[in-house]
Amino acid sequence: MNADDSNPLQFAQLRNRLLEWQQELHAEQPAEIGDPVEFLEKLLGPTVCRRLGIYRLPAGFLLSVVIPVFNEVDTIEEVIRRVRACGIRSELILVDDGSTDGTRAVLEKYRGQPDLVLLMHETNQGKGAALKTGFARARGDVVMIQDADLEYDPGEYSKLIQPIIENQADVVFGSRFIGDSHRVLYFWHSAGNKLLTLLSNLLTNLNLSDIETCYKVFRREVIERVGPTLEERRFGIEPELTAKVARIPGIRIYERPISYSGRTYAQGKKIGWRDGLRALWCILKY
Repeated sequence: MNADDSNPLQFAQLRNRLLEWQQELHAEQPAEIGDPVEFLEKLLGPTVCRRLGIYRLPAGFLLSVVIPVFNEVDTIEEVIRRVRACGIRSELILVDDGSTDGTRAVLEKYRGQPDLVLLMHETNQGKGAALKTGFARARGDVVMIQDADLEYDPGEYSKLIQPIIENQADVVFGSRFIGDSHRVLYFWHSAGNKLLTLLSNLLTNLNLSDIETCYKVFRREVIERVGPTLEERRFGIEPELTAKVARIPGIRIYERPISYSGRTYAQGKKIGWRDGLRALWCILKY
């Protein structure tokens, strides 16, 4: 298999299976296996391991995962489980944005757990407001956004943070449009996303393929600089974040392909055409 030609999403799946296999071997023969990254580098070679997203994290590395939550009672516990299973030492920062469907009662069960920060908005303020609250509490070396539904897969975190760990990037966007696995849903949503991305690129001089993606990953220093300036309270946060990051002198931005399992409106999808109009205004404003 040629590592440079294979599909990145297949690499992510293979990486996860290799790590699971290594853990099984380590449980049976811990002395023989030793360091898991060193073991896999010897087995597969450093180049293949790097392509698979198998690499050594800095000592003490912490990933902050900011999760805005609004009326996600059916999915939030599975999202928490998947983030905790990502294989990276993480703190989960959950910001409940005035849920009324029982989500709050579910989240209260997690209060006080050492890897989890639970914050509450008494009334619904919007995704942007929830993110700003969560960013202010992030303490990790790298900070990223995770939606509270099941549209995005935490199993892809390792590939998303890799350019930052290897000092190639300061910000990484996960793109739904350069990957190969996505649920086929609404044409006009896709067309609208591409139009907004094109307009944003015209004004920021970037060549991104997906500014409306949930997966935006930042060095903590970047989000500490940008976070306090954020103004948008709803979905306008996506073009605002993109524009403000783009204005930082010398900023290095990467994209990585991600899978996407979109929801229908019947399943709880919240963004609508009014949010698209607001995003257009935000592109012009910021």
